Amino acid sequence: MLQKIFATGFVMACTLPAFAQTTETTATIASTTSTESVAAPPEEKKPLITLSGSADVYYRYDFNKQSGNNRTSFTNTHNSFALGMASIKAEHKGDKVGVVIDLGFGPRAKEFSYADEGIMQSVKQLYVSYAPADWIKFTAGTWATHVGYELVDPQLNRNYSMSYMFTNGPFHHTGLKAELSRGKSGFMIGIANATDYRVPPSDMINRKFLLAQYSLAASDNVKFYLNYAGGKNPDTSKTSQFDLVATAKINDVFSLGYNGTVNTTQVWDGSKNADGKSWWGSALYINVDPKAWFGLTLRTEYFSDKNQFKIPTGIDEGASVFATTLSANFKAGGLTIIPEFRLDNASEEVFIDANFNPKKSTGSFLLAAVYSF
Repeated sequence: MLQKIFATGFVMACTLPAFAQTTETTATIASTTSTESVAAPPEEKKPLITLSGSADVYYRYDFNKQSGNNRTSFTNTHNSFALGMASIKAEHKGDKVGVVIDLGFGPRAKEFSYADEGIMQSVKQLYVSYAPADWIKFTAGTWATHVGYELVDPQLNRNYSMSYMFTNGPFHHTGLKAELSRGKSGFMIGIANATDYRVPPSDMINRKFLLAQYSLAASDNVKFYLNYAGGKNPDTSKTSQFDLVATAKINDVFSLGYNGTVNTTQVWDGSKNADGKSWWGSALYINVDPKAWFGLTLRTEYFSDKNQFKIPTGIDEGASVFATTLSANFKAGGLTIIPEFRLDNASEEVFIDANFNPKKSTGSFLLAAVYSF
């Protein structure tokens, strides 16, 4: 029996190479006798998982020598080298379904997920999506907010320090949304937990927020986004925020960005009466890129908080702040070096100097290094 098996295997081993060679020879002859027969290119396979990420560090010096003069996100230091955030993002996309897992580690990620605890603070985004057609997509999970111009990932901003509007606006949402596109217009509507809460507090009310966005590509170089987020917060206050973002590319050197937002919050006093408080802001971003490796961005922002909802003054009168930030971007591969000067001027004495005396203005310098891949 063993002899028969070995004999059969030997015959097959000799026959298969002969068959392969014959097939190859026939194909060669066919290709040489026909000029119209062209082999189809191999089908390109999409990668199973796409990975991207970033890491950033910075040094900041406050000219009044007070870290508390920083009233925006992620740069709450003085005369100190500091870590920002290490991020890793994994994406898988099929024909109709996809998943995104976006994790961040460090002070920036912790501040972004301030309403969470423990390992949940490392989750920036985690969602699944389903697109039954090319004009509609459903997404469920947690994702960075659609409200505002600036983003949590430093490589996606040209200024390293953040605006007052980003700091006081929503950071992320957890829920379900539907996105539709038609021609040059796009629509998004969603329902989510209260702003920045992935898990609603068990000892507070649990109401949902309405999310919405309308986008318009007026041309290849001009785009508009009208955003909304509103609902009842866990502490029973009710918030409505409208937000406008516009971008315009003038040419290969100059581009502009604009963000305007207004937030109205009703705070209940225990009866049926509500005290309405509001704040609003407006910012212009002027970008100049004379070289592929070098660019400048000037951000001018006006933030009004006359009801002292975000910036307490200790007096009856609220404050407004005008902040000017000039940032340079030096690029080498995936590395961006950002030296930045910032000056904040307020209508009231909301800052302090080195001797803890109140002041209406403060300034700072920082140097950041951001690497992305």
